[in-house]
Amino acid sequence: QVQLVESGGGLVQAGGSLRLSCAASGRAFGNCAMAWFRQAPGKERVFVAGISRGGGSTYYADSVKGRFTISRDNAKNTVYLQMNSLKPEDTAVYYCAADRGRVGVPGDDSSVYDYWGQGTQITVSS
Repeated sequence: QVQLVESGGGLVQAGGSLRLSCAASGRAFGNCAMAWFRQAPGKERVFVAGISRGGGSTYYADSVKGRFTISRDNAKNTVYLQMNSLKPEDTAVYYCAADRGRVGVPGDDSSVYDYWGQGTQITVSS
């Protein structure tokens, strides 16, 4: 069992930066590929970024490529999302997700993920 708790959300002006953290409990974190998803009001939850178990491989949605960076610290059971050059369209609730046992970078299909955090709100003002 893995429990995920996101933090770091808030209000930021366009062009600004934020860093999200997702702290995981349980011993299984090191065996989980991790990802960030987001859900804007009235829209479906979509994939943002993913990282392999060891952190050596990452994958990004085209909409955030070059602006967002996903990373993880397995010693701290934490995955991060550094968000730079934020835009109003980045406004959403951001969720951390874990894909247990996945080898390689996790995919963008939310149905394959085993564990989810409660989400943290990011609001980017123009």
